[in-house]
Amino acid sequence: MACITLGLVVHVVGPSNAIGQGPKFLAQSSVPLPAAAAHQPDQRPLPINLPTAMRLAGATPLDIALASQRMEVAAAQLQRANVLWLPTITMGADYFRHDGRLQDIVGSVFPTSRSSLMVGAGPSMIFAMTDAIFSPLAAKQMLRARQSDIEASRNDSLLAVAEAYFNVQQARGELAGSLDAVRRAADLVKRVERLAEGLTPGVEKNRALSEHARRRQAVELSYERWQMASADLNRLLRLEPGALIEPSEAPQMRVELIDSNLSVDELITLGLSHRPELASQQAIVQATLARLKQEKIRPLIPSVLIRGAGTNPAGTLSTGYFGGGINDDLSNFGARNSVDVQVLWELQNLGLGNRAAVKERQAENQQAMLHLFRVQDIVAAEVAQAHAQARRSFNRVIDAEDEVRNSLITAEKNLEGLSQTRRVGEMLVLIFRPQEAVAAVQALDQAYRNYYGAVADSNRAQFRLYRALGRPAHCLEQVAPETIPPGGVTLLPPVEIPSARLPVATFVPNQ
Repeated sequence: MACITLGLVVHVVGPSNAIGQGPKFLAQSSVPLPAAAAHQPDQRPLPINLPTAMRLAGATPLDIALASQRMEVAAAQLQRANVLWLPTITMGADYFRHDGRLQDIVGSVFPTSRSSLMVGAGPSMIFAMTDAIFSPLAAKQMLRARQSDIEASRNDSLLAVAEAYFNVQQARGELAGSLDAVRRAADLVKRVERLAEGLTPGVEKNRALSEHARRRQAVELSYERWQMASADLNRLLRLEPGALIEPSEAPQMRVELIDSNLSVDELITLGLSHRPELASQQAIVQATLARLKQEKIRPLIPSVLIRGAGTNPAGTLSTGYFGGGINDDLSNFGARNSVDVQVLWELQNLGLGNRAAVKERQAENQQAMLHLFRVQDIVAAEVAQAHAQARRSFNRVIDAEDEVRNSLITAEKNLEGLSQTRRVGEMLVLIFRPQEAVAAVQALDQAYRNYYGAVADSNRAQFRLYRALGRPAHCLEQVAPETIPPGGVTLLPPVEIPSARLPVATFVPNQ
């Protein structure tokens, strides 16, 4: 399966750009965001970057290992189906003893005592020719299905790791915003305490203290979310559970993998052409067709029975050293070879059993076809959903930048205005009241959360769209970083997606 050239278009804040215009790196920020928060002294940081996490996503997850073992089972079943033509060889010794009456071929009954011994080997094979012909075909298709399942597991693992990684980034960004809001709330308390008596009621101090306490709680919640997101990412990558993931990139890093300006119909076509889940289900449909044809021609092709006939009564050994005599006498040894070969046509239950087996295989084939159609619908829906998320979250980032910019101005002006007064008649009043400054700090904290949430949603949507298109996970894992710009953000080659429409993946069973 060919890979789409993968690229990470990385943005570190700044004016939003149209998706798909090549790699861009904006070192200067148009919005002065707070610096990323550091870990606390009692935490064990684990530095990591996005390319490293992507490589680990294809190397360590248990889901990929389980899918690989299922493929090994399918490979063993194919190997076994390929050797159905070969007989089983039985080796050993057979001792036979008879005492008492025996009937000869004429019908006379007479007493006798005899014994015999044979040491040797013999073939044993009972199989239908249809099994030997069609079982390898069905097993080969099941192996193809399991190989596609491995690719699907890699893509699912890639998406899970990417989402967990950006959950960590979102938590770090929200923590940075919460710390900035705490700092401004503390400044607000100091400014309110310095206000002259008569300019503001005493309850305003309590209002400011309450807001400061609320912002401190938000910091603790942000640390909690960072730790919880780290634990989830550690679980997926099978890293140390108690370590705190500390990405080297800035929390506001933005990633672009797919040009979301491409039409959704074009992207759906790509998804239907490349999703490994569809390839897996198509192989399963082919396997059911092989089994259906097997049952249809079973009554027409004989079964083969080969067994040794050199021992009594039914025979297992065919070739070896044989001897015997009357009573306990074991003599007259010599070579012996007796093989029974039969070619048999079988009508199961007067043919009614064969007819029922054909109906069963037809129903299995229809089930596989219906499941294939359902998977196609799921793929198309996932591409459409991821495309919508990528487009809308990108637009939200633009609005969130404006929200942060205006909230910063509002908060700073309100805090400065607490020390400025104006005369209204005979009264001296504040330009901005403390409750207005409290509301400005609250709005700034929410703006930070909206911004980092929009950035994380945009990044997650890009990886959801990437996975929805069915791109092989190893394409992402094998891309090496080219440069590390200031701030530790990784810049990778641009994305290249063909603009021509590809044929929709459809499957028509053989008639």
